[in-house]
Amino acid sequence: MNYNIRRMIFLIIALIWAIVIFAFSAKPGDESENQSIKVGMTVCNIFVPGFDNLQEYEQVDMAKKIDYPVRKTAHATEYAILAGCVLGAVTPGFIRWKNGLTAICTAVIYAATDEIHQLFVSGRSGRITDVLIDGCGAVAGTLIILLISRIIVMCGKKEN
Repeated sequence: MNYNIRRMIFLIIALIWAIVIFAFSAKPGDESENQSIKVGMTVCNIFVPGFDNLQEYEQVDMAKKIDYPVRKTAHATEYAILAGCVLGAVTPGFIRWKNGLTAICTAVIYAATDEIHQLFVSGRSGRITDVLIDGCGAVAGTLIILLISRIIVMCGKKEN
């Protein structure tokens, strides 16, 4: 695929994903909490044997107990995806460390602006720890893509 077309596709996906992140952050605190509790209920339903047999209030209590890790995992995942899309937009072919650094920095800067945005949303707050978690997600996403690309290159060399 032509580099410019691929770059444009990744750039559009990155922009759409940034809008998705913005939309999640624009939800008031109680709506965001309810959404993450629903995700927690789904996670418990999948991983906790007998979860369906619990009373509804017990299910909600269990979902609330894992709310914090669910939210922080979501933060990291959002920014891993964003960094991956930015990496695709700035990489001409073989991924270099500078491209990875650009993707990580872009994601962290966006994370910081997102936390500032949350200061203006009812029931939400901006936290530096969330920027750090988002940054860790961006680093993890970038490293995973770098690792996969190296494996693909190494497999290609073995075939030749």
